[in-house]
This record gives sequence, structure tokens and C-alpha cells, in this order.
Amino acid sequence: MLSWLLTALLFSGHVNAAPANNPAPDKTHTSTFPPAQETVAPATNDPNNIQWTIDSPAKHFDPIRGKLGASIIGPQNVDIERQNADLFIPPSSDVGSVKNAKWPFSLSHNRIQTGGWARQQNQEVMPIATEMAGVNMRLAAGAIRELHWHKTAEWAYVIKGQVQVTVIDADGHNYLANSDAGDLWYFPPGLPHSLQATDTDPDGAEFLLVFPDGAFSEDETFLITDWLGHVPKEVLAANFRTNISLSTISRVRDCISSRAVPPPPVDAKAVDNPNGSPPEPFTFAMSKVKPTKVQGGQVKVVDSTTFKVSKEIAVAEVEVEPGAIRELHWHPTQDEWSFFLQGEARVTLFASEQNSRLVTLGAHYRCLATSQVLTLLPSSSYVPASFGHYVQNIGNTTLKYLEIFKSDRFQDISLNQWLALTPPEIVKALLGFDDETIKGLQEWKVKPIVVGPV
Repeated sequence: MLSWLLTALLFSGHVNAAPANNPAPDKTHTSTFPPAQETVAPATNDPNNIQWTIDSPAKHFDPIRGKLGASIIGPQNVDIERQNADLFIPPSSDVGSVKNAKWPFSLSHNRIQTGGWARQQNQEVMPIATEMAGVNMRLAAGAIRELHWHKTAEWAYVIKGQVQVTVIDADGHNYLANSDAGDLWYFPPGLPHSLQATDTDPDGAEFLLVFPDGAFSEDETFLITDWLGHVPKEVLAANFRTNISLSTISRVRDCISSRAVPPPPVDAKAVDNPNGSPPEPFTFAMSKVKPTKVQGGQVKVVDSTTFKVSKEIAVAEVEVEPGAIRELHWHPTQDEWSFFLQGEARVTLFASEQNSRLVTLGAHYRCLATSQVLTLLPSSSYVPASFGHYVQNIGNTTLKYLEIFKSDRFQDISLNQWLALTPPEIVKALLGFDDETIKGLQEWKVKPIVVGPV
């Protein structure tokens, strides 16, 4: 598109240039370029408000916006349509072909076991999500996500309850700590660990796991019971220097187990170890971090500058008040995996070359788009690097979600800050902003992050 515009402008200048033997042109004539609308259609002023929200009591929906569309006279899935208003009746700002941009964990296959459950989202269900995959896991009080390890790093955010984690590193340092709601843990690739829900909350715990590999699968986890169940007992006896019998090691390979295990004491300590503790903790009390208050909300950012071991995952916990918006922005080099904890949101993703789409999202969804308006309910989403986007709170309660990146540092580019720090003459010439709007940009020389309602 850009090359076409440049060609059009250059050609326009060429055909209007005065021949060398003609008199000098009138100096009061300032431009030979055609009006902007002759090369690019002006932005639409059509109203594009969401037609309904997830709370709509309607029992029938029709894809009609103004004079466009028609009623549905065949079968309908009303519950799906209620959750996807911006796909069912897309706004006029949507342009181009965009791949599916969100994934509800409610559609993920759930592995139900004796002490809880786990469901995942990866490239198998959302091919566009190439850099990260997620697992939503639940443990009853006392239940254990058994001793295991992964080929990739593991990052976690506790949604509810408390989890006691154990891990050792390659130097034999062992570590034990409790992570409460809003806290994090991070295990580098290959480090063996376990997770157990305490009874601080009688219901146990629920948490989100993120892995920096879109092809990650929970089914490929290295489980200690699975391994030992496939080693001859003579080898086990030699390894452990004991007369081991088949009954000594359980061969029930449950990823989650609550077999006669009481909840761990909250004040438990790591096993005494002559090798000592690791140089940096594997957990981080994000719940105790003081948020940065901004107009229309607040934000917490945790990356390797504060959580030293978290070399592959960075996060921003964002809250947006009703009517406010996580400003128009993009992330220079990192894809964004978002998880919506509460509230309802709308997102437009811009993928360049006039590709744009709006989608509605919410808790337990994951989304990724080229340029799409996404309506976000309790859910998750995925935005490729450099895609322009925003997150708008369209509900009546505070919107809370996580922006997660496969990176050791959190970075974003603010559209407001960029325009505020660009010579105003350029901004006025290209965008047509009036003097009042240009003056208003000056308050955004410091990145706003969240913009409050007008």
C-alpha cells in the first residue's frame, strides 16, 4: 500500500510540473498534490458500537447493522452468538481476511483426575499462536501436580488460593515457597519441580501456566512415575541401592494426585541441603507489588529486571476502569498472550496493509488477530508483534487482565506518546488534527498506558 501511495504521489508531481521553458509558477500555489481522498478514502464515521454484551437476555440475534445484513431463518447457536457480537455483526472498520483471534478455554479438552483438572491451549487449537501456549490448572486442597519437568520454561500466575512449589537446580540447590493469588513462579527449562495446593483456601488453588513455545503440550510432560514405571526393577534397585520390589514404586501415572496426601503446612521449609539455596528465588510476590496508578486504571509490570530468574517471560497486570481504554499501542518485537481475569473487553488489532478486525473477549479466552475487533469476556488472547491494538472496557466493572510476553523485558510503544513527541506540523499535515487536538497531545509526553473516559 505504501509503495502504491508513493508511486501515485510521485506521478502526480511529475504530470503537474511546469516545463523548463515556461514562466516560474505562481508562488502562492502551495501544492500540486491531489486532495487526500483521491488517493485514500477517508476514515469511516459510521457508528460501530457493540450491538449487545454477554448479559443480553435476547433469545434470538440477527446479523443486521443499519441497512446491511438480513435475519437468520435457519438454525442458530444463540449462546455462541451472544458471546461474539463483533464477529456476528462486524463493524465497518473491519477490513481484510483475519485468522481466528480468540480461544475460549471452555472449548479445550479437560483432563479430569483425582485431585483436580487441567486444560490447555496451543497451536493444535489455535495455529496462529506460535510463540506461547497456556494451561489452566486446578488443584484441590492437598492435591499434587506430581514431580515432573518440561523441555521449556514454565511461568505461572496464581488465580485463586495458594500453591506450595518445590524445585532443585542443576547445582543441587533446593527451593520451597508458597505463592498466593496474584503471585508468580518461574522454572527454567528442565528443572524438576512439584506443585501442591495448600488448604489456606478450602477449595485449594487454580492457576495459569504459560510456556514459551506455541507447540507445547501438557501430554509431553516428563513425569517421575511415568519414567520409573518404565525402568526394570533391577535397575531401580541398583540405582537406589536397595532391594526394591514392584510394589515400592507406584505405577499409577496421574499428572494430578490427591492420594492420601494432607495439605502441606504453610510454614514448611525446604529439606536441609549441604548445597544451600539457589542464588535467586523461583517465586515472586507480585500481589505485594505497588501498582502504578494511571488515568483510568493501574498497572504492574514484572520482568527479569525485578524477577531475576524469569528470563523468557515478562508480564503486565493491567486494570482498566469502566469507560477507559488501554491506549492504542504495539509491542516492537514480542507477541502478546493475554489472559482476561474479570470484566468484558473489546480489542481491534491492526495488521498493516488495511487488515483490521474487532473482536470481543473475556475471561478464559485466548485471542490472536491480524486486524480484528475482539470482544473479550473472561478469556485469553494473542497479538503478534508490532500489531497495533487497544483494549477497551465495555462493561460496568473493572476489567483485569494479563499481558504476557516471551521476553525478558516488557516493552511497548504508545501511539499517544509518539504523536506527542513528533513535530506538530507533521502530525497536523498527515492526520488533519486541529490545533486543539495537537495541544491536547502534549499531556501524553509521558506514556499514559490507560486513558480514562472522556
